[in-house]
Amino acid sequence: MLVNDIKNLLRISSSNSAFDLEINDLIETARQELILSGVSSEKADSETDPLIKRAVSVYVKANFGWDNPDSDKLNNSFNMLKNHLSLSIEYTEGDV
Repeated sequence: MLVNDIKNLLRISSSNSAFDLEINDLIETARQELILSGVSSEKADSETDPLIKRAVSVYVKANFGWDNPDSDKLNNSFNMLKNHLSLSIEYTEGDV
């Protein structure tokens, strides 16, 4: 499950549910950002596509918590990934 992968990325134990609401909200926000940029909802909701997983993970890592010194760099990375995905027919037209 993507939530557990992201918890590992954030160095949070999968058994710790204290941040689940924030993490799930950020995952959904990242997916909506991708959809707004032109990525199909089918692709944006993928739990297995490596580029979608990377984009969502970077977005969550950039926006999790309040004092992330790498937030700007990670947001730039997310925006670059989002732009690349939105220019790809494979991602804008669903399963091709």
